[in-house]
Amino acid sequence: MILDVLNNEVEFRTPNHKINYKEYRVALSIAGSDSSGGAGIQADIKTFAALGVYGATAITAITAQNTLGVHSQFSIAPHMVYDQIIAVMDDLSPSVIKIGMLSNAEIVVAVAEALSQYSIPIILDPVIVSTSGHRLLSAEAEKILKQRLLPMSTLVTPNIPEMETLSNMSVSTFEEKRHAAEHLFSYGAKSILLKGGHEVGNTKSDILFTNTPTGMQSNIFTSDTISTRNTHGTGCTLSSAIAAYVARGYELEDAISHAREFVTEAIRHGSDIAIGHGFGPVNHGFNPQKMLTYEIE
Repeated sequence: MILDVLNNEVEFRTPNHKINYKEYRVALSIAGSDSSGGAGIQADIKTFAALGVYGATAITAITAQNTLGVHSQFSIAPHMVYDQIIAVMDDLSPSVIKIGMLSNAEIVVAVAEALSQYSIPIILDPVIVSTSGHRLLSAEAEKILKQRLLPMSTLVTPNIPEMETLSNMSVSTFEEKRHAAEHLFSYGAKSILLKGGHEVGNTKSDILFTNTPTGMQSNIFTSDTISTRNTHGTGCTLSSAIAAYVARGYELEDAISHAREFVTEAIRHGSDIAIGHGFGPVNHGFNPQKMLTYEIE
């Protein structure tokens, strides 16, 4: 058997037979590790796999956490974060990047420097404070994130507390949410999905704000509230599901719609599961798809 590598296309040849290989759609998650497996890198990999996408990672931090909260965190050296990104990008050629927890200013800079070398859709989930109130991104890093990563991102997916922190505004009313979105657009953001999971009531609404040449447009996505404590990692799961659908070739708005459906069903199928003593994870594996393959172009 002979292995030929020509023009990035791999062919295995036997004397009388040639096999043309296919490829996966690859998504890269740049985020922190959650030791309890419900959020962060672990949630992203589970989501990618459940939606038939190959997941690669660049780990930014290690957290000691469980369903009760974050106990401690340890940031990876910025040069190691940079090297992980370059190693994956230059070999696996991801179709999309999801960014989650970045921990400190030096890591934000390293990520921005690495990604500035590529033109690829970026889904930025600005993880700032954990559900339990543990600060996961320093104030200095938050400032650099707005200056460096917002302009690079295809979509930013803050929840309500994160939106209030990023904009330094209250976002209780729709008009306040519009003003906060305008503030982020001033930094160069293109689209913002404001997640409404923290709101109370029988329904949950996410608002997609898009900055267009003719002005701001908005689209509201609504779903029924599911009664459960198992919501740990829903934000990570939503942003990685959006990334997975983008990798599969969906336009952004369709990717958001399908990702929301996936998260809703993951919550529903995990709503009656007892795991841990606090806020348990969603059920990422409620209906896993086979790994999707595509002809090499």
